[in-house]
Amino acid sequence: MNPNDLSGLAADIKRWGLELGFGAVGITDTDLSQAEQAHRDWLAKGFHGAMDYMAKHGDKRTRPAELVPGTLRVISVRMDYLPPAAADSETVMTDGEKAFISRYALGRDYHKVLRARMQKLCDRIAQEIGEFGYRVFTDSAPVLEVALAEKAGLGWRGKHTLLLSREAGSWFFLGEIYTDLPLPVDVQGQNHCGTCRSCIDICPTQAIVAPYEVDARRCISYLTIELKDSIPEELRPLIGNRIYGCDDCQLACPWNRFGRLTAAEDFHVRHGLDDVTLVELFGWDEDTFKSRMAGSAIYRIGYAQWLRNIAVGLGNAPATAEVIAALEARQNDADAMVREHVAWALMRHRQKAAS
Repeated sequence: MNPNDLSGLAADIKRWGLELGFGAVGITDTDLSQAEQAHRDWLAKGFHGAMDYMAKHGDKRTRPAELVPGTLRVISVRMDYLPPAAADSETVMTDGEKAFISRYALGRDYHKVLRARMQKLCDRIAQEIGEFGYRVFTDSAPVLEVALAEKAGLGWRGKHTLLLSREAGSWFFLGEIYTDLPLPVDVQGQNHCGTCRSCIDICPTQAIVAPYEVDARRCISYLTIELKDSIPEELRPLIGNRIYGCDDCQLACPWNRFGRLTAAEDFHVRHGLDDVTLVELFGWDEDTFKSRMAGSAIYRIGYAQWLRNIAVGLGNAPATAEVIAALEARQNDADAMVREHVAWALMRHRQKAAS
């Protein structure tokens, strides 16, 4: 294809992407040399915690053409997920009897939704030009999605390390299409954080250890989702009622005044998870968990980890008769990790009662 044809194709790809429901589409080359050393340094500090997959692929994460040979360009897409009519996050988090679930997880599993939409975009490209080389990624492989999205002009890396957009804040998912098409690239996004440190100051566990650097081992999203073992005791009181993920840094960010509600019904609230009590969720048996969470990102953490997280929330909740009864009912749970967190929660209530 000649340059004019490629330029026209790039414009078409962006238009088709918007028609498929993406909030923005950008294109970048594969040079992540500026991000590579920072990523190595982050790993060297151990900030990835137990996420061994972050390190095991070596430099393939920062070298797209090594991960997918033949890759010349990356098409980066954004898809808004903020659900309409969801209960107010601040209201839920300040009610100790309620369970707070990160807004992105209130609907269907984004991995499946984004992958299907990006596949449709690739099918549309193939319909126009014939077969071409590509591979689709949705937070599912060693990909530096924020660095790629920033280079593709979709926004900039915020101090909380999420991508920020002047038009849409940070309430969105990112996806990537690695391709062998030599498309013209977009202008890299410019940083607009300035001197603001709202996200750094608001973090309940002070996981943002420096601007643009997160120690995942302290991050509530990591602790409730990625960490499969016992949550460090010193961090449990700081988690509050956040049982799956944490949105504090996004809620505090001034740019999220421009956050957009999603147009995708897949991301609308399911099963009332935006406004539900810890006790109710703790009462679910495993079959109920699997049934209600089928098709949700939450399903991936499994039932035992789900109960572990809620036990921490109940340990931080007001010491009502209902809360204590719910914890006592699981003192002999079949899972050792659940029993340990339940014991901690009951001990915490006894200590508070004695003080």
